Formats: sequence, structure tokens, C-alpha cells
Amino acid sequence: MSASAPVRTAAPPGVPPGPSPAPRLSRRAAATAAAVVALLLAVLLSLAVGARSIPPGEVVDALLHGGNSDAAEVIRSMRVPRTLIGLMVGAALALAGTALQGITRNPIADPGILGISQGASVAVVVAIAFAGVHTLTGYVWFAFGGAALASVAVYAIAARGRGGATPVKLALGGAAINALLVSVTMGVLTTKASALDEFRFWQVGSIAGREADVVQQVWPFLLVGAVLVLSVARGLDALALGEDVAKGLGQNVAAVRIVGGIGATVLTGVGVAAAGPIAFIGLAVPHIARAVVGADHRWVLPMAALLGPVMLLVSDVVGRIVFPPSEVPAGVTTALIGVPFLVALVRRKAVPA
Repeated sequence: MSASAPVRTAAPPGVPPGPSPAPRLSRRAAATAAAVVALLLAVLLSLAVGARSIPPGEVVDALLHGGNSDAAEVIRSMRVPRTLIGLMVGAALALAGTALQGITRNPIADPGILGISQGASVAVVVAIAFAGVHTLTGYVWFAFGGAALASVAVYAIAARGRGGATPVKLALGGAAINALLVSVTMGVLTTKASALDEFRFWQVGSIAGREADVVQQVWPFLLVGAVLVLSVARGLDALALGEDVAKGLGQNVAAVRIVGGIGATVLTGVGVAAAGPIAFIGLAVPHIARAVVGADHRWVLPMAALLGPVMLLVSDVVGRIVFPPSEVPAGVTTALIGVPFLVALVRRKAVPA
């Protein structure tokens, strides 16, 4: 044998050799490229489809070359802000759900499990009923603040006592705070009936009617939340193996949970403030992303950030065309589109924890 010949190491008895890193990397890269294409198509659909359908060529021409036609004005003034909100909210909720599932090691965790979405709802109710706020741009700050306060309350409850903020204590604390906040919301609405109709429009979840001002207000928070969540990707991988193993690998478990939790809170606040509590994206998209690229959070988080907007924009487009000229809010159609994906995943194999 030549001295330069590679040395082959046999796999342990009974353990089949795993796939080589190169094919796995190429599969993940191909899946990511496909997700990017799907996102571009979803954006094009969002800009072209509605009460008035606009050919894709006119959409591209309006975006790149301007123009003063009615179609160009509809695209720029109404559909571009709506599409941008869909991109931001879909990415924010998907990233938040992925982070929360990793932090709690709970496969059914989503931004509602810690009472974050309900905290935003309480804040919006208070803003409508007592502060005289009646605009979407005004809701943003109240919703964001309510989400943050609810998250802090849940963590403070879970951190007390033996063992600190364990996944079980976080889930139980979130359930308790969520039930309390629901009661507060219903109590305010029953005493302030005038706020009910306005709150109901926000509560159903929709990206329609949003203005460019909302985009300008929330994008910095989206950036901060995404950076925080992505910074703990390796820590989430280690935490999936258990706390003791994560500590043995040199991870600061408390820091991973705090940084990831803050990032998830910021992202949930962004999504809920801009579009209302849209459900299911934070639950389903992380599982779909893991099914596509595996369990490595360095790939799962970017994939979720791509698939979340796809699901939300497609849901919004479907809601525009099922009962024309009326629209079904995106918060209603996300479940109708997302459920089959999650059911198929559950039937194919066990949902990864």
C-alpha cells in the first residue's frame, strides 16, 4: 500500500455508515435554492393576484420602470406594503417558533405557548378601550410592549424554585399566564363593548390594509430578533441533546435560553404587532423546515425564515380569491394550508422533538 493512500476507518459494528457531508450539503443547498424560488413566486403572486388581477409582466414593469397606470399605482400603494408585511411577519413567526421549540424542547411549542401573543392582545385591547388608539401604527407599540411583558412574566415565574426555568416549568407558566391574559381580555371587552368590533378585526390576523409606516416601524426589531435567534443556533443544537450534554459541550444553557427567548419575544412582538396573532406558522413551519434540511439549526432557522413568508403570502393570496370580491383573512387560511403539511409529516414519521 502506498504511503499516501487514504486510511479508511470502519464503522462501529451494527452502525451503518452515515451519508457523506458533501451529498448532505448539496441536498441542503438545493433545498434552500428551491425555497428561494418558491418565495419569489409567492411574492409575485401576492403582487399580481387580487380583486383586480395584474399580469406578471406589468408587475415587473411597475416595480422596475415605474409608470403612472392604474395597475402600477395599485401595486405600489397597496400590494407592495402588504407583501412586505407578509414577508416580515412570516419570517418573524417562523423564526420565533423554531427558537421556542428548541429552547423548550417541546415539538408543539409556538409563539402562543408562553403567552406572548396573548400579552400583545391584552395590550391592544387596553389601547383601544382606554388609550383611544384606533390606528394600526398605534397598535404596533402597544402590542410589542405587551408581548415583551408577558414573556418576562412567564420567565420570572418559571425561574423561581428548584431547577430554574426548565422546559416543563416554562410551558406550565406560559399556560397559566395565557389563561390569565385571556380572562383579562374578555373582561375588558365585555365592559367596553365599543372596542369589540375594532379588536375583532385585529384579532383575526391579517396583512391587508397595512401601510408602509408599519414596515418602517417594525423592521429594526425584526433584524434584532433574527440576529439574536441565529446567534444561538449551535446552542439550540446542543440543547436538543439534553441540558447535561449541552453543558458538557461547553454551552451556557441559561444564556442560550435567555438570548433565544429574547429573540423569540422580539420576533413574536413584530409579527403580532404588524398583523395580529396569526396562528400555525410558528408551529408548522419549523417541522417542515426540519423535514427538508435536517435538525441542524444553522440550516433550520434560515429555511424557516424562507418558508414562513411562503406560507403566509400563499395563504393571503388564497384568501383573496376564494370568495371574491370579499377576502378571507390570512389568519384563517394559514391553518387550512398548513394543516395538510403537518398531518403528512406526522403520518410519514414521528415529529422530531
